[in-house]
Amino acid sequence: MNLEALIAAFRVDAKDRTEPHLFDHEDVIAWLNEAQVEAVVRGRLLHESANPAVCVIAVQAGVAVYPLHEALYEIDYLVFEPANGEQPQQVTLKSAGELDRSMPGWRTTAGRVEHAVQDDTRLRLAPKPEVAGVLRLEGYRLPMAALAQDSDEPEIHKGHHRHLVDWALHRAFSVPDADAFDPKRAGNAEATFAAYFGLPPDSDMRRTTRHDQDHQTTVYPF
Repeated sequence: MNLEALIAAFRVDAKDRTEPHLFDHEDVIAWLNEAQVEAVVRGRLLHESANPAVCVIAVQAGVAVYPLHEALYEIDYLVFEPANGEQPQQVTLKSAGELDRSMPGWRTTAGRVEHAVQDDTRLRLAPKPEVAGVLRLEGYRLPMAALAQDSDEPEIHKGHHRHLVDWALHRAFSVPDADAFDPKRAGNAEATFAAYFGLPPDSDMRRTTRHDQDHQTTVYPF
């Protein structure tokens, strides 16, 4: 479905087909764009492994911190390729606390890159790279562009498109307006959206997915 079809589906479900519309055109577009972002994050629907703008970072010797592409929110593969021809090095994501325990002095030491710390917008290499090179990564990202023109289509699979309308309905009926506010319909639409795409991860869950953690198996006696 393109944006025009999604808006039409929203108008039908919201019983807002005749002009003047209860819900402004620009608001509906904004809600549908929100819907795609929510769907992508909840369902981890867009995995990037090819776009150089997202997947390639040029590394300078002695420089540890690099910005990530604004669309990227979770890395699941990371390799450092030294420019001197040495063997590429798999890089593991760690928390700063883990590195403090396992690699004291990692903030100032230079050497062969082994680990990285990811925050919301940046990647910090540990130890600092002693040679220049390239980071190659893969991971989950947000849509690259917002829906704006009638012919624009969501990046996610066509099978998901119709379900984006549920989020737009949730947002529409959550507006504190005497003519539109309907908490029951808003809640039902949000529940339908969540039943399809899943619940949103909280910030703590997102943070823990950014680094490897040691797992211990506990054996309970019978």
